[in-house]
Amino acid sequence: MSLSGKAAIAGIGATEFSKDSGRSELRLAAEACRAAIADAGLAPADVDGLVTFTADASAEIAVQRELGIPSLRFFSRVDYGGGAACGTVAHAAMAVATGQADAVVCYRAFNERSGHRFGQANKGGGSGSQAMEFSWHLPFGFATPAAWVAMQARRYMHEYGATSEDFGRVAVAMRRHAATNPRAWFHGRPITLEEHQASRWIVEPLRLLDCCQESDGGQAIVVTSAERARDLPHRPAVIAGAAQGTGPDQMMMFSYYSGDLASLPAMGRVGEQLWRQSGLGPDDVDTAILYDHFTPFVLVQLEELGFCGRGEAKDFLKDGGIELGGRLPVNPHGGQLGEAYIHGMNGIAEGVRQLRGTAANQVPDATNVLVTAGTGVPTSGLVLTAG
Repeated sequence: MSLSGKAAIAGIGATEFSKDSGRSELRLAAEACRAAIADAGLAPADVDGLVTFTADASAEIAVQRELGIPSLRFFSRVDYGGGAACGTVAHAAMAVATGQADAVVCYRAFNERSGHRFGQANKGGGSGSQAMEFSWHLPFGFATPAAWVAMQARRYMHEYGATSEDFGRVAVAMRRHAATNPRAWFHGRPITLEEHQASRWIVEPLRLLDCCQESDGGQAIVVTSAERARDLPHRPAVIAGAAQGTGPDQMMMFSYYSGDLASLPAMGRVGEQLWRQSGLGPDDVDTAILYDHFTPFVLVQLEELGFCGRGEAKDFLKDGGIELGGRLPVNPHGGQLGEAYIHGMNGIAEGVRQLRGTAANQVPDATNVLVTAGTGVPTSGLVLTAG
């Protein structure tokens, strides 16, 4: 049995993206879910499934109560931070395809700027086996996502001759796209490569403008059967592929034991599954929504997913290669560097808008969209096609 083509995204909804929402994370979740349900042309009573991140503070039953959903037949959570984003849709699609639920809402909501800031040092490190993993790093001050990614970025530079300017071209492209997206926090505020190079160091080789935002907000996605979605108000985004994956000796963002620090094996594994499930390949993709929490990992994803060879991403993105009108438009909404950091869920919504033809920066005749989730961690991905 194949999941491909069985389920579709029929609704998307979000709060505004801000740095200080002024309301609880539960309220943000409820607002985003209610907007997504309405966008799908459904009512809360039609929803019988909820999926979110293990990191989300709003319990499924709390969201159920806030929305007035009578009962749930399916609920699930996906672990590993931003790596969960596309995984939530994968779980929802499997539930729909197997009859466990008819309409599932995937959500993520947090006050990540005004509340708990992921970019700051982590004093805890979780519990159980995860605490053991963190114990090798936290006592020595190796405690932030930027520091963890910087280690791999430096090795990538050493292996393939990439430079800070190459990373900067990603930041410039994302901010250029955000500048013409009214939803984006950085709407109207593009940057130049010179400004990127002048931004302060966070952890070498990462500068401030290599690091994604910290945002407050919520995003929700409604998944139902592809057949039912075709009778709802919007053109469905059919889930042609949905995959999760880990690499060898996988840990969190400090997966330094996989053998090749200049690669992201988990994303390579996800890519293999997506191309097999969907019957598509890199040449068939009209736009890619790549998880851009840190600019170096955008380059590595381009290589892992087969858009170019090892070490070739720096050349792939030169001369506007990932900008609108380039060989592969990446994150036309501005991504997490430019629009907002909602743990990758807002990227899934952008993929849906591209297929509907309603995006702020519309890629002409977009038919096939690739979406990825967080990298450096166990991760996930989607291939969405126009229904």
